[in-house]
Amino acid sequence: MGETRKPTLIASVQRALRLMEAVASHPNGAPAKQLAREAKLPLATAYHLLRTLAHEGYATRLPDGFWVLGDRVETLHERSRTQQLLTRLRPTLVELRDELGVAAYFGMNVDDEIRLIDVADGPRAPRVDLRVGFEDAAHATAIGKCVLSQFDEERRRDYLSRHPLVDLTPHTITEPGRLLRSLASPTALQFDREEYALGTGCAAVSVTDATGSVVGALAISCRPGRLPRIERSAHRLRATAERIQRVLSLPG
Repeated sequence: MGETRKPTLIASVQRALRLMEAVASHPNGAPAKQLAREAKLPLATAYHLLRTLAHEGYATRLPDGFWVLGDRVETLHERSRTQQLLTRLRPTLVELRDELGVAAYFGMNVDDEIRLIDVADGPRAPRVDLRVGFEDAAHATAIGKCVLSQFDEERRRDYLSRHPLVDLTPHTITEPGRLLRSLASPTALQFDREEYALGTGCAAVSVTDATGSVVGALAISCRPGRLPRIERSAHRLRATAERIQRVLSLPG
């Protein structure tokens, strides 16, 4: 009664992690013998673990026999940074979802591609069915149009040259000239009026960094008939966008 059960630990995993920590502590690499000594492992065990890590992409043996971290470690690091960003953003999106009763979205301009970063939805505020790749549908989404409206004309034309205006619904704008004209006069909110999916409307507001440059957009989705009410709540979207700006400005 009252005893705390000890977690079941996998010794081989612990040994592999200690070995990776030893590899990471040497920016220029280190030989297996040194790594085994620092990780307090038998040399044979270190060799087996290093070969396994190399096979999985987490370690690499250089021509001189030294070992360094593999490419997959950098992939994990990138994903970790994204997850850290989500832990800081999600509460803000959830608060907007609960306040307005809508699904809330945040997208960013990453290397001139508009990517969906996070969504806060729920049973009473379902997300739009992302049946079409979001990155290829900026012309039909509020987030995409919001970011594109902040580009200069040259960047817009470059983006659209790489992303055909796919016809998703009868309301989708597929004529480049018409789309460019609509983007040339930025408004407080950008709308998707059943342009991405029938039965769903969206509104978006830009999110800037500390210098005022647009880095992404905050959006909500709802039934099309609710868009006028959302438009009257534009100040709430702008306030949330400002909070996201502060989150993005924080270190780490």
